Amino acid sequence: MAELNAIAKALKIPVSEMGVNGSAVSYIEEKQIYKPTLDNGAASNSLLLGPSPITPLYLHGIKDAQKVENQRLNSKSTSRSTEAACDRKLAPVIWFSTPSPPARLAEKQGPIMHLQLGQVQTIVISSPETAEQVIKVHDINFAHRPHVLAAQIIFYNCTDIATAAYGDYWRQLQKISILELLSAKRVQSFRSIREEEVSSLIGSISSSAGSIVNLSGMLFSVAYSIITRAAFSKLRKEEEIFVPLVQGIIQVGAGFNISDLFPSIKLLPWITGMRSRMERLHQEADRILESIIKEHRARKAEGNSSNESKADDLVDVLLDLQEHGNLDFSLTTDNIKAVILDLFIAGTETSSTILEWAMSELLTHPEVMEKAQTEVREVFGKDGSVGELNYLKMVIRETMRLHPPLPLLIPRECREECGINGYNIPIKSRVLVNVWAIGRDSNYWVEAERFQPERFLDSSIDYKGVNFEFTPFGAGRRRMCPGIMFGISNVDLLLANLLYHFDWKLPGDMKPESLDMSEAFGAAVRRKNALHLTPILHHPHPVRS
Repeated sequence: MAELNAIAKALKIPVSEMGVNGSAVSYIEEKQIYKPTLDNGAASNSLLLGPSPITPLYLHGIKDAQKVENQRLNSKSTSRSTEAACDRKLAPVIWFSTPSPPARLAEKQGPIMHLQLGQVQTIVISSPETAEQVIKVHDINFAHRPHVLAAQIIFYNCTDIATAAYGDYWRQLQKISILELLSAKRVQSFRSIREEEVSSLIGSISSSAGSIVNLSGMLFSVAYSIITRAAFSKLRKEEEIFVPLVQGIIQVGAGFNISDLFPSIKLLPWITGMRSRMERLHQEADRILESIIKEHRARKAEGNSSNESKADDLVDVLLDLQEHGNLDFSLTTDNIKAVILDLFIAGTETSSTILEWAMSELLTHPEVMEKAQTEVREVFGKDGSVGELNYLKMVIRETMRLHPPLPLLIPRECREECGINGYNIPIKSRVLVNVWAIGRDSNYWVEAERFQPERFLDSSIDYKGVNFEFTPFGAGRRRMCPGIMFGISNVDLLLANLLYHFDWKLPGDMKPESLDMSEAFGAAVRRKNALHLTPILHHPHPVRS
């Protein structure tokens, strides 16, 4: 408790606020940057300077609270002393609310940055070459996930796909997701669900044509409805509870938790209130999921599920695997709940985020909007399908380049010390790949800050983990949560129908250049402000696919 009070005193905030996302100003220890020149001309960067690019983070500089060793990211190829002279001072800095500041820092400090976040060494990777080293060349060494409080409590002691420890259990989950949950055949089987929910969305927007609608909220709702029906076969009576519950889990999972930065202070999770908040969310989610699973088991026991509908939803698939899957590791009910939570969080957040940014960029680039709408209306006018919309696919790729739904890939942990581009990566350090910065790297993208879908014309660059300058969902063994790919499957259909059925206008007399494009950083980089637009009906129903 004395240590915690000292931290709070140095940060000039109440102890009760230390676990609240974005609650208070913090102080960090600002160090002079030491750059010994290497034989290859590169610079060794030991950066203990800025707040975290992930979430609001309180960095150390608190001598009375915690003696933190000044760790350095050392170059293998220099024999110069690592004890650089430091000019210490407390600098008032708070946090990075978007990944933009670390991207700008990377331009000055290089593609590998070392941040000392409390007691945790963090390495930020900001170039395709260094990203390839982490997620391909040294893939196994960086395949582990650091254990953080939110994953332990909410995701059933890290037994979901995204946060499970790398090993046989994780490999089994990955195999289940690829072959059973989200195979091409399974995703195709959800086509009618997608079409029905998109039709419902188009109908809802049509009824409000000429009036301002909250498109951001509508997109999240339709994404939620699709994943709910795919997972549970039907929309649930608990929807009014479960939607804000999922949003709360997303907020807590992406938010700041100071106890993850000072793991030696065991009382922090309780004193800050974060543990109790996470446990409340977990208990409520567990209650709903337990009820759903019991309902599915009862239905099967009564023989009401025919062979044809046996695997209609994802819970049925997982229950069948639990009972008859001949698995290497038994699949517990808690494991099933953890996987379902993964699918919900990734499936809703990813697709709705991509769609709201795609619409935002189209509204601020009228010439691109016109070209995309012309293609959609010509193809659908000839009874064509979404698969023929090549320019629309370029629009979506360009949106993901500038606005990757996961701007910083889920943190990895270095299992053994290794070298990357001449630098030693310390054991147990956390490694973040900043795909937001990589997607805007002018060394790889012409006019990198410009929204230009044509850059993907006749290009083989894709987001499936082969091209390291464009990896919005990562690559390698810990490539992506399967729920993300489920969400992506909805994007083409939704965007095509939004452009086919409606013309879109900004509210009032707002000009395209006046649309606020500010970002809010969380599990995904969403718009800071919801996207409100006026739809003008162009083509009535039915939905096109």
